[in-house]
Amino acid sequence: MQLYFRAAPCRRLLSSLVLASIGALIAPSANAMRPFDGTDAAVAEKGMFELELGGGYLRQTGGRMRTLPFAVLNFGLGADTEFVAEGRVQTGIDRTDTPYRTGLNDTQVSLKHVLRRGSLQDGGSGISVAVECSALLPGYHGEHGNGGECAAIASQRFEWGAVHLNVASERDREHHWGQFHGLIFEGPEDWTVHPVVELTHEHTAGEPSANGKLAGLVWKIGEELALDAAVRRVRTDGAHLTELRFGLTWGLDMNGSHN
Repeated sequence: MQLYFRAAPCRRLLSSLVLASIGALIAPSANAMRPFDGTDAAVAEKGMFELELGGGYLRQTGGRMRTLPFAVLNFGLGADTEFVAEGRVQTGIDRTDTPYRTGLNDTQVSLKHVLRRGSLQDGGSGISVAVECSALLPGYHGEHGNGGECAAIASQRFEWGAVHLNVASERDREHHWGQFHGLIFEGPEDWTVHPVVELTHEHTAGEPSANGKLAGLVWKIGEELALDAAVRRVRTDGAHLTELRFGLTWGLDMNGSHN
C-alpha cells in the first residue's frame, strides 16, 4: 500500500523512487494523529480548527530524506464529522536519479465520521467507532496519479490510558490494492507527558509485507496545545527504515468559546 516498503531489484531503482514515494512513509493509511501512522475514533468539535505541524528525518535503503514541513488541517463540521487536508514537503539528502530533490507529496483530503460515540466522546462510554475515507491527490515534483482509501477505527479509553485499532484498505496512485493494520497504546490522559507506542502491519498486492514499531512521548502543554517526539523502525524483506518524528498539535475554537 505504501511505496517505500516495496522491494526494488537494485539500489539504483530504490534511489530513483525516493522523492516519488517517500511521502507514503510518513503518511498512514488513515490520516494520522501525531505522532502515529494511525488515528483515533474522535473528530474535532463543530467550529474547531486543529493544525498539526511536524518534521522528520529518515534513513532507509536507497537514501536519506528530510521532511519539513508536514501539515494536517482539521476542521469540525458538526454532526460528528470533520474535514481533513494534508500534504508534506520532502527533500532528498543523498544524490538520486530523480530530476528534483524536493517535492510536495502525500497530498490528500478526507472526511472522518464517528459512527458510535463512546469513551472518547464527552459523556460517552465503551468503544468509540469511526470511519475515515480519503482521496489521494497528485503531488508536485513527486507523486503522480490519484487513489483512494478508507479506514475503520475503534478506540477505548481506560484509567491507565487508551487503545486505538485501525484497519484500512487502499487503492494507491499506481492502482495497487493494499491493507494497513495499526494498534496504538497511549499512557494516562491526565499525565502531562505520557508515553505512546504503535505497532503496524502493511501489505500491498505483489509486494512484501512490512512491520513497524513506534515509541515516543506526547507532552500536553495546554488544553489545545501538545508537542510530540517519536522514533519509528520498519522492517521488510531485505530493507530497514529508521525515522525520527517531531511536531505539535494546536487547536483553535472558531466559535470563540471552548467546548
